[in-house]
Amino acid sequence: MAGCLFCSAPLRQTFVDLGMSPLCESYLPAEALNQVERFYPLHAYVCERCFLVQVEQYVSPEAIFTEYAYFSSFSDSWLAHAKAYVDMIASRLGLSGTSRVIELGSNDGYLLQYFVAKGMPVLGVEPARNVAEAAVARGVPTHVAMFGRQTARELQAQGLQADLLIGNNVLAQVPDVNDFVAGMKLLLKPGGVLTMEFPHLMRLMQENQFDTIYHEHFSYFSFLTAERIFAAHGLRLFDVQELRTHGGSLRIYAGHAEESGTPESEDVTRLRAREASAGLNRLETYAAFTEQVHETKRRLLEFLINVKRAGKHIAGYGAPGKGNTLLNYCGIRTDFLDYTVDRNPYKHGRFLPGTHIPIHAPEKIRQTRPDYVLILPWNLKDEIMEQVSYIREWAGQFVVPIPDVKVYP
Repeated sequence: MAGCLFCSAPLRQTFVDLGMSPLCESYLPAEALNQVERFYPLHAYVCERCFLVQVEQYVSPEAIFTEYAYFSSFSDSWLAHAKAYVDMIASRLGLSGTSRVIELGSNDGYLLQYFVAKGMPVLGVEPARNVAEAAVARGVPTHVAMFGRQTARELQAQGLQADLLIGNNVLAQVPDVNDFVAGMKLLLKPGGVLTMEFPHLMRLMQENQFDTIYHEHFSYFSFLTAERIFAAHGLRLFDVQELRTHGGSLRIYAGHAEESGTPESEDVTRLRAREASAGLNRLETYAAFTEQVHETKRRLLEFLINVKRAGKHIAGYGAPGKGNTLLNYCGIRTDFLDYTVDRNPYKHGRFLPGTHIPIHAPEKIRQTRPDYVLILPWNLKDEIMEQVSYIREWAGQFVVPIPDVKVYP
């Protein structure tokens, strides 16, 4: 494997090896089921120098993100999260109709639409053309490009810089983290603030969230490592919030390092100390993760085998990237899961990569009345249990696989 994505140190230490897996967002049409499918090693390493957890890049980002199957607006709880953030940050920073807001990886305009509603000038930067078109249709101006130094310079040349620069769940999906963060430095106005949200590596490890590792996610961040990366590009992290989204995320706040700006918050000091005491700056902490993952797999398979032997039926809910990592690593196909459903019409009639489990519209659950519904996007379990609460009519039960198999009557 090549060197670390951030510091170029040689990568020798395995974090977890999840075997061979297809690209998790490459949903198959029926006519592709009997064709050759590409599988790639899904092997995560940890850097011995900077402790960045990362997977090797086998496919170009363009191949992954030019046409993308993930639309943020299909989750009601995610929209509510976005709206609450917009209200909070507009008030906290005193943003007005002259404040420019730029979001990187802006998807279908799910977040920027709330700034538009407040009368603020916005720009989305999104590499997936099909998703960007949905944003433009929603009234969110969107520039189609992979973001980095070059795109930042092009926007700068047009007189565009951000008072508020946002990146939610995009940092992990960046193949060249140095180019991306350097681009943010260029695009942020003097005195501007950037906020980013990303899944918190500490929570991933504590709660066995190995299914959030997939080829489309190149890197996995602790606060300590994120701080080091941003500092290397002249950006200073001055505040952090711990969020419940995606199984536990961080929202970091940063500004230009050369500006005195906002003093560092107590939350930064506390989180640094907690990560250090959790051993996130020691290699042996990362080496222990593999056994946790093996045990989670054994317990899930044990549950499914017992249920199938009892003659019960299991359907899936959701077709998220994390579900594809889980199902491929555990070898779960239609011998365990009859089908899965998803709210995104783009996926209906297609099949999950690798496992070839068919994807239907949510109504299929009511039609077939399965005994169990396995919730694959477990981070949205409360929202999904509410949407599909009608399974109680036939004594159906929900199953959540992570951090441990749990049945909800």
